[in-house]
Amino acid sequence: MRSRVLTLLRDHGFNRTSFQVLEVGFRYWFCEQGCVAYADTGHAWVAAGAPIAGDDALAAVTAAFIAAAREKGRRVSFFATETRLLEASNELASLQIGEQPVWDPAGWPDIVKGSRSLREQIRRARAKGVTIRKLATEEVAPGSVARYAMETLVARWLSTRAMAPMGFLVDVQPFDFPEERRYFIAERQGAIVAFLAAVPVYARGGWLIEDLVRGTGAPNGTGEMLIDQAMRLFAAEGSHDVTLGLAPLSGSVNRWLGAARSVGRALYDFRGVQAFKAKLKPDRWEPTYLAYPKGTSAMFAVYDVLVAFARGSLSRFGMETLLRGPAFVVRVLAALLVPWTILLASVETRKWFPAPWIKWAWVGFDIAVMIGLFALSSRFRPRLARVLAAAVTMDGLLTLTEAVTFNVPRVHGPTDWVVIVLACLAPTLAAVVLWGAQATRTS
Repeated sequence: MRSRVLTLLRDHGFNRTSFQVLEVGFRYWFCEQGCVAYADTGHAWVAAGAPIAGDDALAAVTAAFIAAAREKGRRVSFFATETRLLEASNELASLQIGEQPVWDPAGWPDIVKGSRSLREQIRRARAKGVTIRKLATEEVAPGSVARYAMETLVARWLSTRAMAPMGFLVDVQPFDFPEERRYFIAERQGAIVAFLAAVPVYARGGWLIEDLVRGTGAPNGTGEMLIDQAMRLFAAEGSHDVTLGLAPLSGSVNRWLGAARSVGRALYDFRGVQAFKAKLKPDRWEPTYLAYPKGTSAMFAVYDVLVAFARGSLSRFGMETLLRGPAFVVRVLAALLVPWTILLASVETRKWFPAPWIKWAWVGFDIAVMIGLFALSSRFRPRLARVLAAAVTMDGLLTLTEAVTFNVPRVHGPTDWVVIVLACLAPTLAAVVLWGAQATRTS
């Protein structure tokens, strides 16, 4: 089936995300005039970009797909579409979700020449012994040395992300249909420290730089050096259209999405992604949209897209992210310890503690943990994470022991029960988060 989609893409793959629909996880809806790749969330069909169809058939395929989804009782949306779809179909409303930078690689040497900071980054990487080379298709075959090194880089890179791995159009799958892709690796002292994978945009004769993955051993400037080599090759091949893909929530997004960008920055560096792409001096920025049938809710369309990215369950994705111990979660745990420690210091000693020294030992312990958590949220240090996780685990065990042997026999009413349950659950949850953070960041 994916071979059939590839055939259509070679003729009609205009959307810059179009090649990505060949990756594992998409469903395909076919009609005589084209195809739509989508994710079924259970309540909606979320299309990955525009339908794969010629200009003259685009509106008809869009309408037929919407009708097919409604017959199945599904809502419809099209994520990461471009103006081509909106101009072709009068059935769709849209919401701008960001912008994507576009270069004509023929002008790239002039960009480098005119940007002192870009030249300096490339020089730094070269001075550290980084070299770039393009991989042949056979070098990324399963079991090859390069393939193993690249897979290891991807696994380690994903483990450092604040969010759990996402699906849909941001799933990292750089090895499907390798003969259609372009691969560049950065090597240092004989080891692969970063790589770039680009996919074709057939109808434009262009390329999407889909994956740019760096390891911890990659010096500053390695990413820029990889992009520099890729741009020069694309120019030599005669391409005039290259993009680094969507900078989400950048550009003229509405105020609600702008607020979401501010709230979500603890999990995803929206401004940092946009700034990195902007410093490479793109020729232009093109808006990218979420499209949905007129008369339906934009709120539902956004929700459906989020579920698609969360691999079908926002609650599961949220729990997986929580257990990874991102910095803002650790910071919240530290902040919650402030009122708890004040409460601990102010409660009646004889009611809650076997002896005064035990009370003040708990207060001192909580202050030390609080300081450690704030330090960990500022900069992750594996050793500190292990120490804090072990300490909070011991806290949970000792709290449970004290609760069972001393507090429970002295309970007087529901308020006392609430305090005891919170005292036991809080360190347990904190321990799970800290062990999760330690495991993911050091794997």
